[in-house]
Amino acid sequence: MIWDFRGPHAQKIAEHHKIHLDEFIEAKNLKNVFTTTEQVSEMYCMACMIVPSGEVDALRQLLKPHRGQRYSEN
Repeated sequence: MIWDFRGPHAQKIAEHHKIHLDEFIEAKNLKNVFTTTEQVSEMYCMACMIVPSGEVDALRQLLKPHRGQRYSEN
């Protein structure tokens, strides 16, 4: 799941959003769920949450990500 942030403060906002995602993971005692941020450019940053495929639908309803993408370690 991906949340997009744009503008001069995009990186700080994405990092702050990641803190809330981490708190959610801890509060819900979720396993095998990871978060990260990625700076695409000076004005565009993403906060990402990697979840097992079986949990995507339920978490998407709760967290309302801007978009999603399948992730594979291959």
